[in-house]
Amino acid sequence: MTNMMKLYALASAHRWRIAAGLGLIALALAGWWLLSGPSAVPPSEKNARRGRAPAQASKVEVELSEKQAAAIQVAPVGRASFDLVQRAVGNIDFNQNMLVQVFTPNAGRIISAQANVGDRVLRGQVLFTIDSPDLLQAESTLISAAGVATLQARTLKRLTETLRGGGGAQKDVDQATSDQQAAEGALRSARDAVRIFGKTDEEIDRIVADRRVDSVLVVRSPIAGLVTQRTAAPGLYVQPGNAPAPITVADTSTMWMVANIPEANSAQLRLGQPVKVRVSALSGRDFDGAVAVIGASVDPNTRRIMVRSEIKDPDGMLRAGMFATFTIEVGNALESAAVSSAAVVREGDGTMTVWVTTDRRHFEKRPVTVGLSQRGVNQILNGVQPGELVASDGAVFISNKLDMGSTD
Repeated sequence: MTNMMKLYALASAHRWRIAAGLGLIALALAGWWLLSGPSAVPPSEKNARRGRAPAQASKVEVELSEKQAAAIQVAPVGRASFDLVQRAVGNIDFNQNMLVQVFTPNAGRIISAQANVGDRVLRGQVLFTIDSPDLLQAESTLISAAGVATLQARTLKRLTETLRGGGGAQKDVDQATSDQQAAEGALRSARDAVRIFGKTDEEIDRIVADRRVDSVLVVRSPIAGLVTQRTAAPGLYVQPGNAPAPITVADTSTMWMVANIPEANSAQLRLGQPVKVRVSALSGRDFDGAVAVIGASVDPNTRRIMVRSEIKDPDGMLRAGMFATFTIEVGNALESAAVSSAAVVREGDGTMTVWVTTDRRHFEKRPVTVGLSQRGVNQILNGVQPGELVASDGAVFISNKLDMGSTD
């Protein structure tokens, strides 16, 4: 039994040695195959060994028939001058520095109002009238002072003639002279008091001559302009300085344009910079002006700065509240390569392209970088050079032909 067990152990060990040897032989064969077999070659190296360059993006070209080419306008890339401007939107407002609230100089009750909102008035034109007790008192004082002055003048004349005839006393003449001078001073003061109410010298003379008071106080416009507000109505009692003013008049020869500029662009703004304003209601007409005020702070909610410009409006065409767009010149004009706006095609991915040609039949699509766009002309920063021929009108047609794959 013991011998059988020994024989079995020897046989098992022999089989394991054989299996291990076969494994070593298999590993050796695999290593030999890896070392002698074909090595992995990158595609680029394979192409190089075969004499081919790596694949690159091909040009996009379109060939047109003679009939199609005749419908395409071709023009060379030129140069144009582009204004360095900043654009913004805002609103028209009255020039508050030229806006006058017309109050009555004295308290009283309005008799009539001759001006309505929207009326254009001249300087000195009657706006409204009031019944003024103060004017009535001043005119009464004037009539009384005129009577006293006349009496004192007659008294002085009589005493002077009596003294010359050998009668009377010098002291009476002196006293009469003093009284007459005091009466004249009082009369002058009374006339000035009435003149303050707007009465002319002719009107004052008439009051004195007729001995008749006129309590109607006439309030006139201090400037020429447009009536923008009216609260005056017959029977309304008004006092000096009590808001609201009976009449408000604005000088519309200049207006305000109020806009808000992004904070990032505020460094380009300067007082006095030229401004051109256009309103939708008056399309095609530009109004000239200049920057007058730049806000001292930034709106924390919008991150914008208020900019106010004074706009010339001699014809009175602008109205407060109009929506307007304006441009501010922030630098000298820049000359650059340019093509017409119709020559530039916006692709679906947002890139800009033009169609370049040398023979007016074959067109090559070329991407470009577009800068400023003004007066129907686009600034080209790169992609084409001045002198190259591009499709100036009909570029969209060429792009559509390419998309449709049409060859007719």
